[in-house]
Amino acid sequence: MNQMINSLALELGAALARRDATVTAAESCTGGGVAHAITAVAGSSAWFNCGFVTYANSAKQALLGVPQGVLESQGAVSESVVRHMAEGAARVANADYAVAISGIAGPGGGTDDKPVGTVWFAWSSPQGVSAKKYQLAGDRAAVREQAIKISLQQLLHQVTGCNTV
Repeated sequence: MNQMINSLALELGAALARRDATVTAAESCTGGGVAHAITAVAGSSAWFNCGFVTYANSAKQALLGVPQGVLESQGAVSESVVRHMAEGAARVANADYAVAISGIAGPGGGTDDKPVGTVWFAWSSPQGVSAKKYQLAGDRAAVREQAIKISLQQLLHQVTGCNTV
């Protein structure tokens, strides 16, 4: 695992433990990478109950409650979908914080509107849900690694209130 990702996961775990708070992840293009980073930290069972790898639209619907109409009208890689994913994950996992990621890691699958490297994120916290789109560069592994790093950075920001991004 990348040293920066490991460091962020350690910081996030410590921040969650100090606040007696929990986190979950709803992942598509990262395929469980965020959950892997979080659970690589010893003692993570105190702040991480479960995560969701919802690669298929049907999984986003069944596990996280993303409405079929939203998936059909907006596409899986959209602000609406990641907002629903984050809210659904937090609800199902009974977590204080959640991150949701859906994107096009490549090498194929991109379009003119959503080229390879387009990744939508949403973060749910007691203060509400925020979302942001990034255009990431590099090959599939690089896009996924950057998405994991961004997810952890912003979760840490949500938990601590300190801007880490």
